[in-house]
Amino acid sequence: MKLIFLVLTLTLNFSCFENKSTEKETNKPELVATSKTDTLKFISGIRAIFQDSKGNYWFGSHNEGVSVYNGKSFEYFTTNEGLSDNQIRSIQEDNNGKMWIGTSKGVSMYDKGTFTNYSTKTNEPKHEWHKTIGDLWFYAGEEDGINRFDGKNMNYLIFPKPKNENPDNSYGVTGISKDKYGKVWMATYAAIFNYDGKMVTIFDHKTLKLKDNELLHIRSVLADSKGRIWIGNNGIGVLLMEGNSIINFSEKNNLIHPTSTKRGDKSQPGTLEHVFAIEEDSEGNIWFGDRDTGAWKYDGKALTNYKIDSKLNAQMIWSIYEDQNKSLLFGMAEGGVYKFNGKTFDKQF
Repeated sequence: MKLIFLVLTLTLNFSCFENKSTEKETNKPELVATSKTDTLKFISGIRAIFQDSKGNYWFGSHNEGVSVYNGKSFEYFTTNEGLSDNQIRSIQEDNNGKMWIGTSKGVSMYDKGTFTNYSTKTNEPKHEWHKTIGDLWFYAGEEDGINRFDGKNMNYLIFPKPKNENPDNSYGVTGISKDKYGKVWMATYAAIFNYDGKMVTIFDHKTLKLKDNELLHIRSVLADSKGRIWIGNNGIGVLLMEGNSIINFSEKNNLIHPTSTKRGDKSQPGTLEHVFAIEEDSEGNIWFGDRDTGAWKYDGKALTNYKIDSKLNAQMIWSIYEDQNKSLLFGMAEGGVYKFNGKTFDKQF
């Protein structure tokens, strides 16, 4: 009888221990994915970088999905795990800690190991923007508008395009930036749109006072801390809007080559003609990522050009991001992420 009692006691204790262990594992907040490795394996280009409130780094690729680095290992999410698409356009976090991933074919919200997908096109597109709310904005295809999430629904807002426009113009969103007044600046290939909460204003070829041979092909926009609007183009360099003044910043600084076609052809060294990324660091420097000539820093007086890594086949920068430690990270077209160390660049991921 003593032996039977001992066996029963041990069995019950082991059962309780096993239940407690299972419950603890179930409640772990860690991300779950099917593939893990200790180095970032993307080779198609880093289009988006974001550090969340827990300190995790999120990397969005050109066509391989998204990866999350928790300080020890990388985890990968693709359409196999529930993403809308493997081409990542943006990554952001809402006030509840949920991650929002904009892709080329919809928006994916990640929360507690689960993806919820939202279509970027709806059967009821909206022209009256002021009747919608929300701080989350997303790319919505290559045609007419942008998406705004109101906490429940994804609203498809139509851009007020100019009349008699060029039928070849495309209004796919290539960049979004919010200024210090709360206005949203939206870059599209053919124009910049500004929304102040009440009305939408367009800045197109005519409004920006461009020459006949200067074609807009906008790839990035930044509203900086001083209220200036920087517009990065693929072909005619950087446009700068400051108050009522609009200038071609690249041209003013002699960074457009005299033989440039301004049509997207490969640039000569020492030029700033194809700007796919713009960021402001904590010291107020403005950084440009050029397709052909690497990184450029503008400190308010002088411009400095940096080559990221001479071993790379291309110096194209697709994304620039300053993390919580004020480290400046550069996402490259070949897949790596580099950190600026004050003089040169170290491969970080």
